[in-house]
Amino acid sequence: MQSRPVAAGRSVLRAAVATLAAFGFVIGVQVTLIHLQTDPLADVRAYYDAGARLNAGLPLYEQPAGTDDPDFYRYPPLLAIAFRPLALLPFEVAGAIWELVVIAAFAATLKRVGLGRRTLVALGLLAFPIGWSLVIGQAQVPVTMLMAIGSPWALALATQLKLLPALAAVWWLGRGDRRSFGRFVAWVVGLTLLQLVLEPRGSLAFPSFLSLEQVGGVRNWGFYAISPLVWLAFVAVGTVVALRLAPTRYGWAAAVVLSVLATPRLLLYQLMSLLAALRAPDATREAEPAPAVAPARSVVA
Repeated sequence: MQSRPVAAGRSVLRAAVATLAAFGFVIGVQVTLIHLQTDPLADVRAYYDAGARLNAGLPLYEQPAGTDDPDFYRYPPLLAIAFRPLALLPFEVAGAIWELVVIAAFAATLKRVGLGRRTLVALGLLAFPIGWSLVIGQAQVPVTMLMAIGSPWALALATQLKLLPALAAVWWLGRGDRRSFGRFVAWVVGLTLLQLVLEPRGSLAFPSFLSLEQVGGVRNWGFYAISPLVWLAFVAVGTVVALRLAPTRYGWAAAVVLSVLATPRLLLYQLMSLLAALRAPDATREAEPAPAVAPARSVVA
């Protein structure tokens, strides 16, 4: 039985978190309204123009936009390939279709993690990045859905959209689930080969296109903005922590936090993917967690 001081302390903490969530929700609504007025579907232009370049037979990564511009395409070829049919339509129509995909992905994320108390608190705390992502049509929303699903194919597909979701795969390594990790690697290889077949020039150009210079001069909230050495230290320590916590109920959350915060170019909208930490992937029969530790299906339980 908890002592009265401990119980009282927890009540105060819950009240403080709930207050912060309510405050965050108000800010998120304001940010959403601002972006609705100033730059709706801003990031869709990058995907649309990339698809249009492929349709025109132009190099995918030779683009007039600079790295700090919202229409700069910095992703693997897969998203541009998927946008090729949409790029045949007027931008307004293509943008509306993509926005429906984004909203559906957000709804699927909420269904996956469940609308419990902790999810509602998380929605309040993350209302700023969620609202921003939804309004500008950011691919971060489908990435969040795929990470919330958390299966090998889903995480591999998320990796082909934003790369660093791959770090969440340390969860399988830490749990001794070699089968799931192997399937993840197989899916990554398969999707990479698919891109090579569908867009060989862009696929071959992408590795040399990647550069830390793409961090640019934006408001960067990541560890790289402090120092490259601090960033490397965080990635190393975060990986070790995620591996150690993997067999516990906090393992998946640690892996998701690592994959989100490890990006050298961390914009606030990317924090919406922390929603995926609310529920761990369904345990597989092949998983071999540490003895006497029950695999947690959800960190919100």
